[in-house]
Amino acid sequence: MKKVMLVFGTRPEAIKMAPLVKEFQKQKERVETVVCVTGQHREMLDQVLEIFGIKPDYDLNIMKQGQDLYDVTARVLTGMRDVLKEERPDVVLVHGDTTTSTAAALSAFYLQIPVAHVEAGLRTHDIYSPWPEEMNRLLTGRLATYHFSPTPLSRTNLMREAVDSSRIMVTGNTVIDALYWVVRKMKEEKELGVRLDKELKEAGYDSSRLDTGRRLVLITGHRRENFGDGFICMCRAIKALAGKYPEVDFVYPMHLNPNVRKPIHEVFGEDLSGLRNLFFIEPLEYLSFVCLMEKSCMVLTDSGGIQEEAPGLGKPVLVMRDTTERPEALEAGTVKLVGTDYDKIVDGVSVLLDDEGVYEKMSEAVNPYGDGQACARIVNALLHRI
Repeated sequence: MKKVMLVFGTRPEAIKMAPLVKEFQKQKERVETVVCVTGQHREMLDQVLEIFGIKPDYDLNIMKQGQDLYDVTARVLTGMRDVLKEERPDVVLVHGDTTTSTAAALSAFYLQIPVAHVEAGLRTHDIYSPWPEEMNRLLTGRLATYHFSPTPLSRTNLMREAVDSSRIMVTGNTVIDALYWVVRKMKEEKELGVRLDKELKEAGYDSSRLDTGRRLVLITGHRRENFGDGFICMCRAIKALAGKYPEVDFVYPMHLNPNVRKPIHEVFGEDLSGLRNLFFIEPLEYLSFVCLMEKSCMVLTDSGGIQEEAPGLGKPVLVMRDTTERPEALEAGTVKLVGTDYDKIVDGVSVLLDDEGVYEKMSEAVNPYGDGQACARIVNALLHRI
């Protein structure tokens, strides 16, 4: 009996790793599955664990008020040391580009335990954008033995970095597995839809407004490289758009980070009032967020994962970043970069709201990130190798 350990700590990681945990757990006769969470995101992480019914075997609970990257890295690195010494897994699986992933991979390396990198090979080729995620991916890739790439391009990126091609497998992205799982759950459980609408209302948005034919633009923003002037420009552009299109609802679930909330309050005032079609709401758990995304007509975001998820629901994505490690979406036409430039954001959203032809072309483009079978491919490939 082999033993695998999956390590993750943020909400995006949890969403993408949860279906993989469930897939490994189906193979009880072949493998023992151990789950370790770091708690890099606390409340948002716990929400995802509850949705997917996952109870971690270990919880490092590293979240501290005001912690910086030094703190997160050190706490994960030393916390994983004791967990790995106790469990001695045959392989440690980490995901993507977080500090949790890089520190956990380094901790496994120090004990000479092989690392499998899920969502491997994404690159912007600029170590400061996104920051620190691009460097996290590079470091984790150097520490990894097995590389599960979502697309052929990410595989090519790794081969250009002299990674042995026999250790790379193109699987699709596990976030599509998670998305399809949620959509099935929403369709099968009618009561769930009622509950999610209630949760949206409690968070600050009454989705029954859309029954009159109103459209909804979903907004998210949280990236470190946009803190400061970038967020101010984003907020000013959002304010202008809400004024320009009073018949459209603009909904922004605000990240808990004070670096996100401070510029919002600077631009819109402490009470966030003034526009009746602009809604700053509290963070949503994953099911509610997918529900809101499904109701939207487009997404304006600086997130990485949403660039993969929203096209799976036929939603165009405007990315408030200057670079993306997901160029496949740009090539496919599901995503467009607008940066944090005021004019580009306003113009980008305006075109999609005003030009039906442009909107249909983006919304009907084929999502390049998978078919919902990524987790099965990863489990089969990894068990074969170990």
